[in-house]
This record gives sequence, C-alpha cells and structure tokens, in this order.
Amino acid sequence: MIFLVTLLLPAARSQPTVPPAPAPAGPLNLTAILAKGGQFTSFIRLLQQTRVDEQINSQLNNSFNGLTVFAPTDNAFAALPAGTFNSLSQQKQIQLVLFHVLPRYYSFSTFQTASNPLPTQASGESGVFTLNVTTPSAANSNQANVSTGVVETPIETPLYANVPLVVYPVQRVLLPYAIFGPHPPAPAPSARKSPSSAGASGAAAPEDHTSGATRITGIGRSFVAGALLLAISTLL
Repeated sequence: MIFLVTLLLPAARSQPTVPPAPAPAGPLNLTAILAKGGQFTSFIRLLQQTRVDEQINSQLNNSFNGLTVFAPTDNAFAALPAGTFNSLSQQKQIQLVLFHVLPRYYSFSTFQTASNPLPTQASGESGVFTLNVTTPSAANSNQANVSTGVVETPIETPLYANVPLVVYPVQRVLLPYAIFGPHPPAPAPSARKSPSSAGASGAAAPEDHTSGATRITGIGRSFVAGALLLAISTLL
C-alpha cells in the first residue's frame, strides 16, 4: 500500500492547474473606448450632449450587424471654422453625430466589397445622409478614404476593432452634404393670376415644401427622434 501511494503522489503533483474561467465581458461603452484613446474629448462631449451615446451603447449590446463609428479627433474639431455648430438645431446636431455611425460592422476588407453610397444611422428611405468609402485596388490593403460630398479624409487604423464594434479615427469632421452642402436658390415667385384665369383653371394644388434632405425616415428617423426625446428629458 505504501508503495502504491508513493507511485501516485508524483503523478498527482504533475497535473497542470486549470486556470479559472475568465469573467464575462461587460457591456460595450463607446465613450469609455473613446476616452482611452485620449484625443476624442470634443466628440465625446457631442455624443453626450445629444444623448446619442446612450442609444449607440444600447444598440451595441443588442445588435446582430454591429456598428462602425468614424471618430473625429480633437484636432479635427479644432480645424472647423468658428461657429460651425452654433447655427445647428438640436435635430441637426443629432443628425451630424449619427452621420458618423454606419449600421453594420465594416472591416477594411468589407469596405472593398461594399457598394456606395453607404447608409448611416442618420439615413432614411429618402437616401440622404449617406457617404462614400473608396479603397485601393490592391487586395488586403488597410487603406480607405471616406467622402461626404463636402469633405474627404483617410480612414486611420482602428482605435477599437472587436465585433460588434469598430472605431476608426478620422482627421476631419464628416460634414453631411444635406446640412453643409450648397443649397439651390429659391425659385422665383410665380406671376399672380387674374381672378378670371384662376377660376378657369380651378383651385391650385398646394405646394409641397417637404425637402428630401429633411425626410428622416425608417431607422434614421427612430434614432433622431429617440435622441431628441432623451435630450429634451434632461432639460425638464
């Protein structure tokens, strides 16, 4: 018996110790990821002021397609003309932030096969608030440019890339064409009709003053409306 115990002891001691299972990862938090980057203070402030950060975090932790975020650096905001945001309404500020978010996870290789224009979280069925991403023809190239029709800038190495979220720093604030692009001049007023001619032609149809650039429908509308409600609730 003593001989058997002596043989078993070395075998028992040689068995490797099994490490404890890692703790489950906590919920994703976009602003915490940006804060670790150390150069996104202005973007974090805009996310929090519009309450878009809360909606993004909620979607990240309940998403199948993931999200892609273009994060302008503090230098990008500093390069903007003074007063760029002063004239923007709360809704347009929300649209601006959501314009930096794509509703799926895009790696550099995914950008190469994507079809432009790409919808953003500010997009609706009307097709506004989209952007274009161009990549070199070389395969497996980690290079790409993003263009809004107003600005164009390279997409840098990801600050964070782990499904369902990828964050790409950019050195320009992505200004949507629907907000910052040139607007067509207002049409000239039509000649006033005489009562007789107006009566002959019947009642004129009401003019449609709805601009395609302001129709935020589908996913885009729900994000803008939700962020507006969150922002208003903080003021009550």
